[in-house]
Amino acid sequence: MKLLLVEDDAMLGAAMKRGLEKAGYVVDWAQDGDEALGGLSAQAYETVILDLSLPQVDGIEVLKRMRARRDTTPVIIVTARGRGDQKIDGLDAGADDYLVKPFDLDELLARIRAQIRRAEGRVNDVLRVKDVALDIGARLVRRGDAAVQLTAKELRVLDVLMRRAGRFVSKDDLENALYDAAGGVESNTIEVTIYALRKKLGTDFILTARGLGYMVGK
Repeated sequence: MKLLLVEDDAMLGAAMKRGLEKAGYVVDWAQDGDEALGGLSAQAYETVILDLSLPQVDGIEVLKRMRARRDTTPVIIVTARGRGDQKIDGLDAGADDYLVKPFDLDELLARIRAQIRRAEGRVNDVLRVKDVALDIGARLVRRGDAAVQLTAKELRVLDVLMRRAGRFVSKDDLENALYDAAGGVESNTIEVTIYALRKKLGTDFILTARGLGYMVGK
């Protein structure tokens, strides 16, 4: 799952990016409002974590412009502005949630999972396809009654495929789920990862169609 982190404080932003990536997310980090709007124009994200006190364009204006162009990406404001009227302004501008600094990373992660569940119409953090279950929050995979150990890349690819069960996912989309905007893409990463997943989850669990990509759930 890919997130956009919008935070101008270099130390805090770097720490948040590391924490979110450790939790299994791919994170693009924008350090001002213009950069955030540019990223949102070029890339789809599951959730935006948005500071309000930003250079160039402040967070409230970023949010208003998103909603004006009918961008419905969930937005969690994370800011030091904690007065009641400031929270109301943020929520009225179109934010889905509001978290005041300082905050606990685990709470932020729980709020991100809640926004993604809501956007996908799910009631919990477990995805199920055939006999495979993926607990998103715990990052655990089971096939039947047996636990399956996956690498970080394997988990990310499986996550994308299971969220889109019954639909083909292109190689480009899978690469996008593995790398942030600053990362280089290795040409055979997806093929190697799919091969490893088939060995662990069954050769018939992931289907391939030339020109379409990969699919689970059929």
